[in-house]
Amino acid sequence: MINIVDYKMGNLRSVEKAFHHLDFEARISADPADIAGASHLVLPGDGAFGKSMEHIREMGFEEPIREFIATGKPFLGICVGFQILFQQSEEMGSYQGLGILPGKVLKFPPGRKIPHIGWNQVSWLRPSPLTESIPDKSWFYFVHSYYAETADSKDVLGITGYGIEFTSVVSREQGKIFAVQFHPEKSQEAGLRLLKNFAEI
Repeated sequence: MINIVDYKMGNLRSVEKAFHHLDFEARISADPADIAGASHLVLPGDGAFGKSMEHIREMGFEEPIREFIATGKPFLGICVGFQILFQQSEEMGSYQGLGILPGKVLKFPPGRKIPHIGWNQVSWLRPSPLTESIPDKSWFYFVHSYYAETADSKDVLGITGYGIEFTSVVSREQGKIFAVQFHPEKSQEAGLRLLKNFAEI
């Protein structure tokens, strides 16, 4: 069972429908107790970093998410669910994230239209089970105004250019931690393939 965490930040139905389309069993749950029994955990999200962390803590999700990741079962963060894996964000102040990965979330520098909305390419830096059969420089759908600056280069799986080169995919295969800045559920064939790969890990 793939558990999709509902912490009241964003429309999760498209993620659930994508897994169902791929013939995987998936459910949306707002109950932290459901996390422990899941085979895979997906943490999506739309909106602000600080408000997302506030909801996660108030709804009692923080420790169950940490405990799930510690088991080594497959975890996937999407968009804001990607960003809050890092230590902190400067979005509308200074906020602490889950701190699973070293690094911080910063605002894009001036020079390009913000937010970064639409299709952009991702370059893979190394092989991974998450990206199996997805060509290098495949196109994915992005919606964000802030980007992650990773402190450990070994965590970086994919990069994207938008005025600057930023981390768009992270991976720790040994711990089965994966996360993407883009929305795979909105990214057509490449996005569906990524979700299928994740579900099969």
